[in-house]
Amino acid sequence: MSPDEAEFVDRIGLFFEAIGGTRTMGRIYGWLMICDPPQQSLAELAAALSVSKASVSTVARQLHDGGMIERLPAATRQHQYRVTPGGFTQVLTAQLSRMRGGIDTATFGLSLLGADRVEQRERLEDFRDFCDFCTSDGDAMTQRWAKFRAERRTR
Repeated sequence: MSPDEAEFVDRIGLFFEAIGGTRTMGRIYGWLMICDPPQQSLAELAAALSVSKASVSTVARQLHDGGMIERLPAATRQHQYRVTPGGFTQVLTAQLSRMRGGIDTATFGLSLLGADRVEQRERLEDFRDFCDFCTSDGDAMTQRWAKFRAERRTR
């Protein structure tokens, strides 16, 4: 890995950390975005990133479960991993769909509060409405993203 590639990988690590992931998660994802060949074994990832194979294995499983990377069949016992095309779209779709639970929870909370608890009801209504907005606008946002991406690729 060149010094510039290492800087990129570290920047992606910091980005992942800023959005709630771990730095190692971001570094693995960052390296898989730019490495050649585009698929790497756990041992190759560990060596390239100077991280233990156990740590890479744990984080790779999390990235795989989240739809960010995919495991490829290999002729050897060492699985190969690569970035899943559209991985961030899958993550966003999954996160937005989880907002449905917030609607139900807020509705339950509102059923517990009397009309005299105006401030508390306002907070719960705001939370419920935000979750409802995210849920209902999520599909439209994903469609807008697909259109935006398609337009960018034709430039």
